[in-house]
Amino acid sequence: MRRILLAVLYTALAFGANAAAPGQAALEALREGSMMKLVIHAEPAPVPDTGFTDAGGGEHRLSEFRGKYLAVNFWATWCAPCRKELPSLDALNREFGGEDFAVVTIATGRNMLPAITRLFDETGVETLPVLLDRDQALAREMGVFGLPVTVLLDPEGREVARMTGDADWSGESARAIVRALLAGE
Repeated sequence: MRRILLAVLYTALAFGANAAAPGQAALEALREGSMMKLVIHAEPAPVPDTGFTDAGGGEHRLSEFRGKYLAVNFWATWCAPCRKELPSLDALNREFGGEDFAVVTIATGRNMLPAITRLFDETGVETLPVLLDRDQALAREMGVFGLPVTVLLDPEGREVARMTGDADWSGESARAIVRALLAGE
């Protein structure tokens, strides 16, 4: 039954039956495995535009990424589930990253750059940015109270879904959700 539903959804997307972003029910139908923890909101919600920094100390804001879907991941070097999840986020970014989608990883709290670099090297992470929320201001304002947390934002910069805990972001369910979001533009 699930395969039939997926086939119907893919066919509808392929023929343009869904000209707007897919609705909550369509996205929920694509959730399987670890993606079952993804909470898809009935209505997009605004997010704060609090600053964070890059490895060189340059300031950034989520509003810089407007115009594309984002998977904003809050993580830390000391967080075992975060460490496990990073390679799958990197794979998702390798497959879909570009003009319409990006994975934005933000190390929140006290994460030292040498530890981040070592972790990325050990896990084979190549495409994820090194961004820092040292004082946890953005994480707090976005309601991140545990790690990891991944928030999906629409091109207008609004939260459309949230995952608390780690997930397989390179799995078929996560990829189907991203494909559905991108096809709905």
